[in-house]
Amino acid sequence: MQEIIEKIDEFNKERDWDQFHSPENLAKSIVIEAGELLECFQWDSENYNKEEVCEELADVFTYCIQMAMKLDVDPKEIILKKLEKTKKKYPVEKAKGTSIKYNKL
Repeated sequence: MQEIIEKIDEFNKERDWDQFHSPENLAKSIVIEAGELLECFQWDSENYNKEEVCEELADVFTYCIQMAMKLDVDPKEIILKKLEKTKKKYPVEKAKGTSIKYNKL
C-alpha cells in the first residue's frame, strides 16, 4: 500500500495537482468515477468490458487513497476499523446468505 501512496503522491506533485485536491473535490471525484464504473454495466450487466471496469475501479481507488492522504488517515486502519464495526451489525448467525439491512435482521 505504501508504494501505491508514494506513486500517487509523486504523480500529483509532478503535475502540481494537489492544489485541486480538497476533501470536497476528492469526494466529488470519487462519486463521478464510481458513476463511470457503474456505466460499464448500464445496459448489459453480463457482457461488460473487464479492462474498462478495471480502469474505472482504479480511478475510484486512486481518488479514495488521495482522500485518505488528504485527511492524513491510514487506509488500512480505517478499513479494518469499519470492518469490525460492520461485523457487529451483521453477525454471521443472522446475516449469512441474506442481503437484508442490519436493522431488519
